[in-house]
Amino acid sequence: MARSAAPAIDLRRPRSGPRSRTSTPVTVPAADAADASGPGATQRIVDSITTAIIERRLMPGTKLAEQQIADIFGVSRTLVRQALNQLSRDRLVTLEPARGAFVAKPGVQEAREVFEVRAMLEAAMVRQLCTLITDAQIAELRAHLKAEAAAVARTDVSGRTRLLADFHVVLARMLGNQVLAEMLVDLLTRSSLIALMYQSAHSAEHSQAEHVAIVDALERRDARAAVRLLESHLGNVERNLRLSPRISDLASALQPA
Repeated sequence: MARSAAPAIDLRRPRSGPRSRTSTPVTVPAADAADASGPGATQRIVDSITTAIIERRLMPGTKLAEQQIADIFGVSRTLVRQALNQLSRDRLVTLEPARGAFVAKPGVQEAREVFEVRAMLEAAMVRQLCTLITDAQIAELRAHLKAEAAAVARTDVSGRTRLLADFHVVLARMLGNQVLAEMLVDLLTRSSLIALMYQSAHSAEHSQAEHVAIVDALERRDARAAVRLLESHLGNVERNLRLSPRISDLASALQPA
């Protein structure tokens, strides 16, 4: 039986929506062509593929053809291979012998573990932030919420996805802990892959409203409420993932309705 065609690679940046502070350019401008083979080229490829996953432009299982990526960035296949190896170590790409590289397809157990780790990290983060957050940082969060709401209102799927995820990274950076921020970026990227595979009709509007409630609690410096709202928010996101099959065996599946 012929194998079905893999989804096409799409590394383009959407035209609408504000830029994420974690986003990076996805094409090499002519002025920078001379630097395409420099030490930053590999990281540029890594960042572009990661951003495309976060923004849901690269689906799980998409084949990442080395030559195609090399042509997009104007670099050698050796640099592309280095980038794919790095993404493989980050569990965002799967390398298969004789078949090549593919966007990873997280399993159910991994999905549960990712959200478990996020809940532990982010609850501690919010609890600490309540004692340190400044009025200026509250104003920054309010501006971020406004951008989220605008993206949701105009049905900007990639923009709202990027902003809703970046909300959690903004909180981490407000603690001044770069290691924590980087860990959350990695976990949120893996969460995006998981959502692509298992998410049901989860409401972006609901997530955005939950972010507002979290910021309200932070503004009151109410650590207990902030942690409770954060844990409830992550729980709601996880519950909207179809991690448990509705049908457990073949006999049940073939039972007449």
